[in-house]
Amino acid sequence: MIPQLPLALRWPRRQRFEHFHAGANAAALAAVRTLADVPGAPWVYLHGPAGSGRSHLLVAACQAASAAGRRVQYLPLSAMHEHIGALRGVGSSELLAIDDLGVLAGERAAEHALFDLYNQVRAEGGAMLFAADAPPAQLGIGLPDLRSRLGACTQFALKALDDAERRAVLREQAAARGIGLDEAVLDWLFSHYARDLAALLDLLDRLDQASLAAKRRITVPFLRDFLREDSGQA
Repeated sequence: MIPQLPLALRWPRRQRFEHFHAGANAAALAAVRTLADVPGAPWVYLHGPAGSGRSHLLVAACQAASAAGRRVQYLPLSAMHEHIGALRGVGSSELLAIDDLGVLAGERAAEHALFDLYNQVRAEGGAMLFAADAPPAQLGIGLPDLRSRLGACTQFALKALDDAERRAVLREQAAARGIGLDEAVLDWLFSHYARDLAALLDLLDRLDQASLAAKRRITVPFLRDFLREDSGQA
């Protein structure tokens, strides 16, 4: 079954363009926005390490295009057990976003299925957006024609936000909630918790609710106790 999210309310609420903190990725953000908004825009291939925002941009593009009335589909290949069927089963769409492209490397039949899908979407006047952890030439794709087509896309190497940028985002988001995060809290958090921005922002949501319920400021002792209890409930 092909994952399709046609209703805006079903898209992850944080994976929108307005929630993407670009940092050094402003050019990639602009290109993906254009692809989502403008029929006939150049196709885009994003690559970068985990936490660089690849999936965020793909989902944001689908959400924006869907809100504009375009037919969209998002295929997170790493979450699918049967890649050939997923690719062969794609229906007509005006924007097709394919995530985790590297999982196809070495699967000859799946590579051919993607090659055929690429040509089909091109012939129908649709658009494709790709994401992987490496550029096409380094992805391990064995089918030369597929490598060539992927290489013809506009490519962007995404960079994850550094710690200073993540701290700035957390301060900004906390301030929007009326929360003050002092340096000691941020120091402790960055030493004891995942540095992935999505995970940090999800934690901030939970901390906001917990501090309101307890009527306490977010301090290091509060944060330590909260994470201990939160981990115990997981």
